[in-house]
Amino acid sequence: MASPTRGKLRLVWDVIFSALRFIARRAENAYTVFGIFLLSGTAIAIVFTWAFSEVAEHVRKGSTQPFDNAIMHWMGAHQVPSVEAAMLEVTALGTGTVVGMIVLIAGMFLWLNHHRHSAVLLIVATLGGMVLDNLLKIGFNRPRPQVFEWGTHAVSSSFPSGHAMSSVIVYGTVAYLAARLQRNVHARILTFVLAAIIIVMISISRVYLGVHYPSDILAGLLIGIAWAGFCMAVLEAAQLYARRNAPQLLVDERPAAEGAAPSSKSPGWNAS
Repeated sequence: MASPTRGKLRLVWDVIFSALRFIARRAENAYTVFGIFLLSGTAIAIVFTWAFSEVAEHVRKGSTQPFDNAIMHWMGAHQVPSVEAAMLEVTALGTGTVVGMIVLIAGMFLWLNHHRHSAVLLIVATLGGMVLDNLLKIGFNRPRPQVFEWGTHAVSSSFPSGHAMSSVIVYGTVAYLAARLQRNVHARILTFVLAAIIIVMISISRVYLGVHYPSDILAGLLIGIAWAGFCMAVLEAAQLYARRNAPQLLVDERPAAEGAAPSSKSPGWNAS
């Protein structure tokens, strides 16, 4: 039985990618393998985009408004200065400046350690997410909540939450790329758990500070997972294709072996 600390989403990724790799090892044609991963990534994107569209439709109809207002009124009635100060620090983890620095540092590390496909994935996922977020905000143009005085500054429209979306894309993708390089399964689980905690805390902070409705947060998380999941599947497909056609490109970018212990002689491991 899977450990509860993995979380439901972590278990889903385990099942999906384990099944895909099992199929890939037995596929004779590299193009078939590439297609399997692309189709799977597309399926993930479609499922979560459909879930996003369902939330968006309910928001358009106003059916989420009573629930949204009830949560916002509850948050407004439970404002504590010390908690608000903590939430301001947490919400800063999802701002463009902080997210950009994380992507820059992680991307440089990956590039300089010859994990260039991973670096490109991180940049493409982040930039694509920013473009998608802006387009969706313009399209829906939902006004920000006005239930109580905001605890932070916000200028764009409310739906979907850009902080929730970018946190899933950036922290989720960084965790995924870090886990691929780790040799110990417990370290991988811890990486995903820490990323999940950061994502959840950023999401909660946006509601607590009064700048987003809960439905904004849910929509941002769903569309973020859709985009990030598709990008991850594309990376897996590209690397499997390269392994069959140009293995020299993947000398330093092979995922860690399942359950293997750290070793300075293993591919992708650099001794300090």
